[in-house]
Amino acid sequence: MTLLSINSPDDLKKLTRDELPALADELRQFVLDSVSKTGGHLSSNLGTVELSIALHYVFDTPRDRIVWDVGHQSYPHKILTGRRERMNTLRQYKGLSGFPHRAESEFDAFGTGHSSTSISAAMGMARAFQTKGERQVAVAVIGDSAMTGGMAFEAMNNAGVYEDLPLVVILNDNDMSISPAVGALNRHLARLLSGNIYSTTKKGIDSVLSIAPPLREFAKRLEDHAKGMVSPATIFQEFGFNYFGPIDGHDLDALVPMLQNVRRLALEGRGPQFLHVVTKKGQGYELAEADPVLYHGPSKFNPQEGVKKVAASKKTFTQVFGEWLCDMAHADPMLIGITPAMREGSGLVEFEKNFPKRYYDVGIAEQHAVTFAAGMACEGMKPVVAIYSTFLQRAYDQLIHDVALQDLPVLFALDRAGLVGADGATHAGAYDIPFLRCIPNMLVMTPADEAECRDLLTTAFHQPHPTAVRYPRGSGVGAIPSTELRTLPLGKGEIRRKSTAPTGKRVAILAFGTLLYTALEAAESLDATVANMRFVKPLDIDLIQTLARDHDYFVSVEDGCIQGGAGSACMEAMNLLGINKPLLALGLPDAFIEHGDYNLLMAKCGLDSAGIEASILERFPDLANQTLGLKTATNQVPAGK
Repeated sequence: MTLLSINSPDDLKKLTRDELPALADELRQFVLDSVSKTGGHLSSNLGTVELSIALHYVFDTPRDRIVWDVGHQSYPHKILTGRRERMNTLRQYKGLSGFPHRAESEFDAFGTGHSSTSISAAMGMARAFQTKGERQVAVAVIGDSAMTGGMAFEAMNNAGVYEDLPLVVILNDNDMSISPAVGALNRHLARLLSGNIYSTTKKGIDSVLSIAPPLREFAKRLEDHAKGMVSPATIFQEFGFNYFGPIDGHDLDALVPMLQNVRRLALEGRGPQFLHVVTKKGQGYELAEADPVLYHGPSKFNPQEGVKKVAASKKTFTQVFGEWLCDMAHADPMLIGITPAMREGSGLVEFEKNFPKRYYDVGIAEQHAVTFAAGMACEGMKPVVAIYSTFLQRAYDQLIHDVALQDLPVLFALDRAGLVGADGATHAGAYDIPFLRCIPNMLVMTPADEAECRDLLTTAFHQPHPTAVRYPRGSGVGAIPSTELRTLPLGKGEIRRKSTAPTGKRVAILAFGTLLYTALEAAESLDATVANMRFVKPLDIDLIQTLARDHDYFVSVEDGCIQGGAGSACMEAMNLLGINKPLLALGLPDAFIEHGDYNLLMAKCGLDSAGIEASILERFPDLANQTLGLKTATNQVPAGK
């Protein structure tokens, strides 16, 4: 097999052009076999096989830099750059990342995970090359969805200023079928426009006509008209890019010479180049071609049988949110659902079907999503912004200035709060509690389970202030939500377990979010009181005061970063109240948590029941000497009591 001989781009370059299609077939099959065993992103990677081969065949990597926007389509790139034998560790603890990772390989020029960053990063690299006097090219590979992000256009607007910038932007357009324009004629004309004859002739004509500016301007308009007849009229030329395409991204006979031409133009100082490549999600695997969404990020599956849709035993928090949104929309005609390109991931599929005129997918444009919601709220609408916790970070300015400052009733449904397992550090929702609770007017709620999630969403929706309800990926303990739209008392928690330990050795655990149930497990061995706090802001001050009367030690538990988190809020409150009792804050450490199994990662962070118990005993060692015979569940208080 040809693929087994490829351990670096140098090996790839030893192949003849005629051998590349066979390599593509092998690589595509390897990607399919590999992802079916580990899980991961599939459709997008099947679509970038030929492009990855052509890039490393033509460009001098790693000297030439390739930046993969988002990066979930970089598996073929990883396989071709010496990581083939490690693909069985993909997205596993201490294994390969599902995204480009600078610490993993010199071929991963820039760490990605979020969208629309590639052009900015590649432009920075290209300007650095020029500053250092180096002849290298920076390449940004960006998808059509990522082009909806404003940052991509900000970068292009800036890049077009530098007429000699060694930057190549490749638009991987995989959301449309190949149009008639993407054929032999178009390919031939695009190659002519990027080739030596055209560029040399153009340079000579520019020189001749420079003595007659009016004639030169006429020639320029004529050239633009002629190019418009053979290639799509695009905004990219107005940004200062030389535009070529669209070409078939699965045709290596088209890709290789085109990339050779645009690389040469970039090195010759002809300015930033833009190549439009059309690919197909799931290319080469019929099931993925037919349903690229299903195969976007599947778990393990049998390639012969395909992904089997298995009914989950428990509803996910995302499903709970989706059902609540539909129910609340029936109850309140002013409700508006907004998502920045995460319809499926955020649970808005049914809402779009039932309320198409009240559903807005704004594309990968988080900043716009938040300010758009603010404008809606100004006119009396009740916007619900369904957004991953990690993506809300991108709209922090808008959150403060456009929503909170004006005290507008916008509800932020924050999916993927806490750790996200295999997606790793780029997607972790670890920082939402600190960055939200410091904002005036903002309310922050942390449901412990699926039932409470629905109730707190209803509670948040009815507040005349900006609110955020954060919940994790996947399922919780399986608490069945009410069919009603119930509210909970604002800023009030509840006692879920009462300690019977002797005075002087009583611990009160203040639990935020789904770690309540982990805390209850730890509390059995410690005979500790456990409070389900529910609200980070407004914090239940009365509950803390009550617990302080007959408890000696406090512990806060949360699935977010410790610095500035819910535990910090408790410390601040106790300080203001004059409660002079020790508090141990447990949460995610001051480090980026890489990918891996969720339960394993939480245990590594000391946030499983054993870890919580161990941390408490280490901080308060005199508790270890008390009698630990009271391990029955008789002290637990039913939810809602």
